[in-house]
Amino acid sequence: MAESGPFRSSASAVRLAGRLLCWNLAAGMASAAADAFLHPRVRWWGSVWPLPWWLVFASALAWAVLRAREKADRPPPQDSVRSDWERAA
Repeated sequence: MAESGPFRSSASAVRLAGRLLCWNLAAGMASAAADAFLHPRVRWWGSVWPLPWWLVFASALAWAVLRAREKADRPPPQDSVRSDWERAA
Protein backbone atom coordinates (compact mmCIF):
# COMPACT_ATOMS: atom_id res chain seq x y z
CA MET A 1 0.00 0.00 0.00
CA ALA A 2 1.36 3.43 -0.89
CA GLU A 3 2.15 5.84 1.90
CA SER A 4 0.12 9.02 2.11
CA GLY A 5 0.85 12.37 3.63
CA PRO A 6 3.75 14.80 3.31
CA PHE A 7 6.43 12.15 4.00
CA ARG A 8 5.69 9.74 1.13
CA SER A 9 9.40 9.41 0.40
CA SER A 10 12.68 10.79 1.62
CA ALA A 11 12.69 13.16 -1.37
CA SER A 12 9.42 14.75 -0.28
CA ALA A 13 10.73 15.10 3.29
CA VAL A 14 13.86 16.82 1.97
CA ARG A 15 11.74 19.10 -0.20
CA LEU A 16 9.49 19.95 2.75
CA ALA A 17 12.49 20.70 4.99
CA GLY A 18 13.96 22.89 2.24
CA ARG A 19 10.76 24.87 1.94
CA LEU A 20 10.61 25.27 5.72
CA LEU A 21 14.20 26.53 5.66
CA CYS A 22 13.37 29.12 2.98
CA TRP A 23 10.27 30.36 4.79
CA ASN A 24 12.13 30.62 8.10
CA LEU A 25 14.90 32.57 6.38
CA ALA A 26 12.35 34.96 4.89
CA ALA A 27 10.69 35.42 8.30
CA GLY A 28 14.09 36.05 9.88
CA MET A 29 14.93 38.72 7.33
CA ALA A 30 11.52 40.34 7.77
CA SER A 31 11.83 40.41 11.54
CA ALA A 32 15.36 41.82 11.34
CA ALA A 33 14.18 44.53 8.95
CA ALA A 34 11.27 45.36 11.24
CA ASP A 35 13.65 45.58 14.19
CA ALA A 36 16.10 47.78 12.28
CA PHE A 37 13.66 50.19 10.67
CA LEU A 38 10.57 50.24 12.87
CA HIS A 39 12.23 49.96 16.31
CA PRO A 40 9.25 48.27 18.04
CA ARG A 41 8.86 49.36 21.65
CA VAL A 42 6.79 46.45 22.95
CA ARG A 43 8.45 44.44 25.70
CA TRP A 44 8.11 41.02 24.07
CA TRP A 45 9.72 42.05 20.77
CA GLY A 46 13.28 41.65 22.08
CA SER A 47 12.73 37.95 22.70
CA VAL A 48 10.54 37.26 19.65
CA TRP A 49 12.46 38.79 16.73
CA PRO A 50 15.44 36.36 16.93
CA LEU A 51 13.11 33.32 16.99
CA PRO A 52 13.04 32.87 13.17
CA TRP A 53 16.84 32.81 13.13
CA TRP A 54 16.86 29.93 15.62
CA LEU A 55 14.30 28.18 13.42
CA VAL A 56 16.59 28.74 10.40
CA PHE A 57 19.37 26.95 12.24
CA ALA A 58 17.09 24.05 13.25
CA SER A 59 15.55 23.66 9.79
CA ALA A 60 18.98 23.85 8.08
CA LEU A 61 20.19 21.08 10.36
CA ALA A 62 17.09 18.98 9.62
CA TRP A 63 17.47 19.58 5.86
CA ALA A 64 21.16 18.58 5.94
CA VAL A 65 20.43 15.34 7.81
CA LEU A 66 17.52 14.42 5.54
CA ARG A 67 19.52 15.26 2.39
CA ALA A 68 22.48 13.15 3.53
CA ARG A 69 20.13 10.27 4.28
CA GLU A 70 18.50 10.64 0.87
CA LYS A 71 21.87 10.60 -0.90
CA ALA A 72 23.02 7.56 1.08
CA ASP A 73 19.88 5.59 0.19
CA ARG A 74 20.09 6.31 -3.55
CA PRO A 75 21.74 3.46 -5.47
CA PRO A 76 24.34 4.38 -8.09
CA PRO A 77 23.37 3.92 -11.74
CA GLN A 78 24.36 0.56 -13.27
CA ASP A 79 24.48 1.43 -16.98
CA SER A 80 27.75 3.33 -17.38
CA VAL A 81 31.35 2.45 -16.64
CA ARG A 82 32.61 5.84 -15.49
CA SER A 83 29.54 7.94 -14.85
CA ASP A 84 28.95 11.39 -13.45
CA TRP A 85 28.02 9.64 -10.22
CA GLU A 86 31.59 8.43 -9.68
CA ARG A 87 33.17 11.73 -10.70
CA ALA A 88 30.96 13.62 -8.26
CA ALA A 89 31.92 11.30 -5.42
